[in-house]
Amino acid sequence: MDKAVSVLRGTPVVPGVGCGPVVRPEVRVPVPTEFATIPDTARDAEIARFVTAVDAVTGRLRARAEASTGAAAEVLNATAVLAQDRAWRSTAETQIRGGADAAAATIAATDRFVVMFEKIGGLQAERTTDLIDIRDRVLAELDGRPEPGLALPTSPSVLFAADLAPADTAALDARYIVGIVTVLGGPTSHTAIIARQLGIPCIVAAAGTDTVAEGTVVLVDGATGRVVVEPDREVAEAEVARDRAERDRIAAWTGPGATADGHAVAVLANVQDGAGARAARDTPAEGVGLFRTELCFLDRATEPVVAEQADIYAEVFAAYDGRKVVLRTLDAGSDKPLRFATHPDEPNPALGVRGIRVDDVAPGILDRQLDAVAEAARRTGVTPWVMAPMIATVAEAAAFAQRVRARDLVPGVMIEVPAAALLAERLLDHVDFLSVGTNDLAQYTMAADRMSPALAALTDPWQPAVLALVAQTAAAGRAVGKPVGVCGEAAADPLLACVLAGFGITSLSCAAPAVAGVGARLASVTLDACRDAAAAVLATTDPAAARAEAVRVLG
Repeated sequence: MDKAVSVLRGTPVVPGVGCGPVVRPEVRVPVPTEFATIPDTARDAEIARFVTAVDAVTGRLRARAEASTGAAAEVLNATAVLAQDRAWRSTAETQIRGGADAAAATIAATDRFVVMFEKIGGLQAERTTDLIDIRDRVLAELDGRPEPGLALPTSPSVLFAADLAPADTAALDARYIVGIVTVLGGPTSHTAIIARQLGIPCIVAAAGTDTVAEGTVVLVDGATGRVVVEPDREVAEAEVARDRAERDRIAAWTGPGATADGHAVAVLANVQDGAGARAARDTPAEGVGLFRTELCFLDRATEPVVAEQADIYAEVFAAYDGRKVVLRTLDAGSDKPLRFATHPDEPNPALGVRGIRVDDVAPGILDRQLDAVAEAARRTGVTPWVMAPMIATVAEAAAFAQRVRARDLVPGVMIEVPAAALLAERLLDHVDFLSVGTNDLAQYTMAADRMSPALAALTDPWQPAVLALVAQTAAAGRAVGKPVGVCGEAAADPLLACVLAGFGITSLSCAAPAVAGVGARLASVTLDACRDAAAAVLATTDPAAARAEAVRVLG
């Protein structure tokens, strides 16, 4: 079956097997090239027409976000925030004041910012897909046409695309899209994150997809990154059946997280609001391992007041009353700019003012957030664990811990910067726990933009250098008897979860749909097998060999 001419390969991001005919997104309406010149007397009205169109698009994105949960809601909200970006809108309005019509102004403003984002690189570069999607939606609104989007199939199919806009990915139905293969994107791209939440097998950074005609039957293996074109029917049916049986076994897992011989490894959920927490409660998740608090900040022109923040946090605490909740303080900056706090013109946002550093440019924002967390804790009787993102020094960790303990909360920090991993034991002199964010740790360890499809192999969480830092961090926790969790996308990979347990990681937090898969895989192996796999993986020198060793040891 694996003939070179019939097999394509990409970076695996969501495990599972799907088989069906290839479908592709509808070709979007070509961007117009001929425009009217607006006379002086009509320019204010044309600006109003532009603003009305943008507001309509933003409103629909926010409505879809409210109807979604988890990463889909977060990504849709972030796209809505981008549509309201003051600099982009101001550029378009300036064009109209110069005589351009609203369509021409929308295109010109978008072109300018696409060039800027691509020049900046890093996480900003991924926003070009989002901005072009916004452009097309605004153009459709101005022209009175339906918004562009995917025409979903009515039978199980595999979606091939160069890339997917967040609004399109969030609308996918796992009953009819049984696999996703994209040319662009990385392991932590919006497409990958949302596909994981939806439970759709997904492969990114795949070359050669343009040679496969629409309607051609393909088999997608999201665990190996393999796309088999026109597979043998019986072989494909057998693979799909095995995957279905595995999914049934996973669905039967009810927790708690532990290896086959009873070694506890808590399996927790990533959430971003009360609705997400209540949805995650329907899974076997033992608590919340990553409460992303950015959502109530990102779409705001001003900082939300303490009382409003407390209401949002209390919803999540109440949903998991009596169980562990780990809250991450505001992780803004880079691809999640705040209109009231961050600098949009940073030359390299991924290495700039983000995470804990935002408090330096907006003094008091962290203290007010911690006040809100403390108020929500008082209301609900929950004592949350509170961790800071982007900690790079021991002094930062010590200062943060002092502020958290002053409010009778449990302090911790995220390990996303190699410097923090290397000094993990010293950080634990000041905080009570660590949580490894493997997405950013991979990016900064490998000096590779985690959103770049050309660099997807470098930011693969199976990179031995990244795993060596995770192992070192886990060892630091064991040395002092303090917990070390993983909350990056690596925690959602069932095979890698076993390796992480072998390192000594004490908890794994992932998107709610991935919880059962991780827990069921852990329950199928012993702790000794996990440790053997961990040692074997650390002896390798590339991600493919690391995966192969884990499969060899764990089966």
